Amino acid sequence: MTRNKSALAYAALGAGILALSLSAMFVRWADAPGPVTAFYRIFFSIFLLLPFFIPRIRNNPSVATRSIAFPLLAGVFTACDLALWTSSLSYTTASNATLLGNTAPLWVALGTWLIFKQKLSREFWRGLGLTLAGAAVIMGTDFILHPRFGLGDVMATFTGVFYGGYFLFTEKSRARFDSVVHIWLVGLGASASLLIINLALQYPLVGFDSRTWLVFLASAIVSQLIGYMALAYALGHLPASIVSPTMILQPVVTTLLAIPLLGELPTIWQGIGGTVALAGIFLVHRSHQQGMPETPNA
Repeated sequence: MTRNKSALAYAALGAGILALSLSAMFVRWADAPGPVTAFYRIFFSIFLLLPFFIPRIRNNPSVATRSIAFPLLAGVFTACDLALWTSSLSYTTASNATLLGNTAPLWVALGTWLIFKQKLSREFWRGLGLTLAGAAVIMGTDFILHPRFGLGDVMATFTGVFYGGYFLFTEKSRARFDSVVHIWLVGLGASASLLIINLALQYPLVGFDSRTWLVFLASAIVSQLIGYMALAYALGHLPASIVSPTMILQPVVTTLLAIPLLGELPTIWQGIGGTVALAGIFLVHRSHQQGMPETPNA
């Protein structure tokens, strides 16, 4: 029985990584601005998750307290994260955006060091050096050869700032809510925030063709529901020491999928820089895995 659960947990982990790796594809396939795709991805998912959410809130008194602010604020930061990340996909490759967006644990750890004076290990600093070196190769090459790509790389990197806010409030939220309630409330806060962002940017929310609406729905089902719920299941049956480093496969899978699905063939320098950065991210995850939520940045 235990062996079957373990096998199912590994399968869920793989499915979660694959589902999240498709996030960039959905943004590219939708004939809509990135923040609009992000809005419908979250908005549709809260309705799809509603049948699972309602039975759980009946036995959770925290929903009626001030604690509800934690997942809602996590949703606000998720909205800012997704709005910036999906926008970066208009300026750089899916591979670059996903890789640089997943450097977020590095920036969160640096924030805890600067603000809370948390001691970081030597392994973290080695990981930091490798990640920055790899990112510098990618971004430097892009700025020289493709200035437009360079701008997208910077946008993707800065999503880590908002991920830091998401991490802070998620840590508080998960102490009071289970994964389904937390994800639903985060979705509520994120969809409301993305609605405001899109209205402020004057992006259209209607008038899309049927293909784009199907992409919105697929993004909600695959990237949001399957991706996050599969990882939540894996985390319930596998140690963080396995799940956390495995998450660095997401940029790799995105890169591989982008070749046939988007026609994006990585350059030699992108491959070198990406490999170095992934090695650094692996070290960062391993040194900081006890304090990090296992939620990817896509």
